Amino acid sequence: MFSPELKKGSVELMVLSVLKDEPRHGYDIGKLIETRSGGQIQFHITSLYPVLYRMENRGWITGRWVEKEGVRRRCYYSLTKEGARVLAGERKKWQAFTAAVNEVIGISHA
Repeated sequence: MFSPELKKGSVELMVLSVLKDEPRHGYDIGKLIETRSGGQIQFHITSLYPVLYRMENRGWITGRWVEKEGVRRRCYYSLTKEGARVLAGERKKWQAFTAAVNEVIGISHA
């Protein structure tokens, strides 16, 4: 399990990434991050929703409430054009950052 500090600096990048292909509700976003990380990154849903609200206020994602018969009402979040632009930029920054850290700590990919 990774420290909360490590997760805090990358949660928005992870959320934008999992919303890239299709709209998802909050619980699904958290579970997909957990699945893609092999169970190493987990979020309590109560800590994920403030991030989603903040990203929605920034215009990176948009939420739409969906009601289905026999299922609880859920808000599905989608990536906006601005969110896609932010995702592309953040991915480049992340790659540069991890490459620099790997150089500092002595891990390089030849």
